[in-house]
Amino acid sequence: MNSVHRRRRGRLPAVALAVLAGLTACADSDSGGGDGGDSAGSIIVITPNPVGGNNFLSLAIEGAERVAEERGLELEVYESTDPTSIQQNVEAAVREQPDIVIGLTFSLQDAFATVPVDNPDQQFLLVDGCPDPQPDNVTCAAFREHEATYLAGVEAGLLTETGRIGVVAALDTPFIRRWVDPFLAGAQSVNPAATSTPLFVGGDNPFGDPARGGAQAQVLADGGADQVLLAASGSNVGAFEVAAAGGFQAYGVDVNECASAPGQVVDNVTKNVDVALAESVTAILDGDTGGSQVYGLAEDGVGLTAFEDDVADSGCLIADRPDVIEQLEQIRQEIIDGTITVDDPAAG
Repeated sequence: MNSVHRRRRGRLPAVALAVLAGLTACADSDSGGGDGGDSAGSIIVITPNPVGGNNFLSLAIEGAERVAEERGLELEVYESTDPTSIQQNVEAAVREQPDIVIGLTFSLQDAFATVPVDNPDQQFLLVDGCPDPQPDNVTCAAFREHEATYLAGVEAGLLTETGRIGVVAALDTPFIRRWVDPFLAGAQSVNPAATSTPLFVGGDNPFGDPARGGAQAQVLADGGADQVLLAASGSNVGAFEVAAAGGFQAYGVDVNECASAPGQVVDNVTKNVDVALAESVTAILDGDTGGSQVYGLAEDGVGLTAFEDDVADSGCLIADRPDVIEQLEQIRQEIIDGTITVDDPAAG
């Protein structure tokens, strides 16, 4: 039987969770939520995998914790393990009747395409994805990751000494290609001779398999790639070990991962998922429901560690290249202005 993992966070103390047969639903006498308890309200966040060392999920939870504290809400986190437990968690969350059921990543798109239709009075928020068709009671917060990935590619094109760059990504899907194709496009915009090899972790746990991530990274290192973007979430752990051993200079994703391989990480393709989640929850609570907000460079939803005020203390190699940062800032503005268009591999 698939387990449904839960963690409780919030302004009130946790109460005992009773595990029921089948769906392992919990009974929570303090929940409040949408059924009129003594709490001001509640939100439930559903993850596609255990949070663990997943930087994206951890950052999203930080955003949920922040908005829960600001708005006086109870917060629960339901951690899934596979597609079956995702569906179970969504159904269990709806039974709790919170103010908002929040799903993280495209892995919840199928569930958010169907469950909200059967529960029209429940509000849903999907972060980093959007069901098609989109039910009226689903709000979406998405990102133009490809814009920031293109900029990381510019860095790689300027800094490569071998002319070979690469990407270790979790899966070969149109969405994840946003961290693959624009990286090469950015590199070739400043270094037309640059070539790229993408490798994919795959397997049963593409986002949490450090061994497979490290093996793919080693293939790139052995092939002469000296600038490699690591876009495989928890699988990046093994790939950073290859970088730390001098295999190549790396680029992290979502948050500053420069400490993962000290002296070997150039920069990070950052995604402010905490900000997007908190803003979306606030909007829904204030009555602005449905629709979709997309966060790109112009909205400061994605970017690079190079652009942050504390880049000098970031531990990233890019901090020592103000000349490259200046060039990146110019290209960033050209993307915002529309002078440069970055193709979206997930479009169409």
